[in-house]
Amino acid sequence: MSPDRELSLRKHLLEVLKGGSAHAKFDDVIKGLPAKLRGAKPANFPHSPWMLLEHLRLAQRDILEFSRNAKHVSPPWPSGYWPKTEGPPNAAAWSKSVEQFRRDLQTMQKLVANQKTDLFAPIPWGDGQTILREALLVADHNAYHLGQMLDVRRMLGAWKG
Repeated sequence: MSPDRELSLRKHLLEVLKGGSAHAKFDDVIKGLPAKLRGAKPANFPHSPWMLLEHLRLAQRDILEFSRNAKHVSPPWPSGYWPKTEGPPNAAAWSKSVEQFRRDLQTMQKLVANQKTDLFAPIPWGDGQTILREALLVADHNAYHLGQMLDVRRMLGAWKG
């Protein structure tokens, strides 16, 4: 692949990781959500904003750690990817989850942006996965669940958009 094409690919990957264009951005989705609704589940919907936030954080962390750490052990599916409660135990837990999600997303973006990262090389401890695949997985998974969070906010009457 030519250096120009590789640079273009990295740029596009970073765009989809950040969100925007046809996808919601993380900070836009969580902005202004009243604390009293963080653990609220709409009628006939299985998740609260907290459950979705924690799922996003936990899954993204697992993908990131798998991508960079040969000793990483993924949590059990599905219990290790969802919180135990519908709501955060306190405001600090919500804030901590938000900040960890942001940090891990930035770390994945740095991994993709680093020209020393071979996007196409199989991850040695995987079974054929590449950083390209893992970055697309993060972007896709985040977009899906951020869309769900927007729907939850709409159903709870907490979205003006």
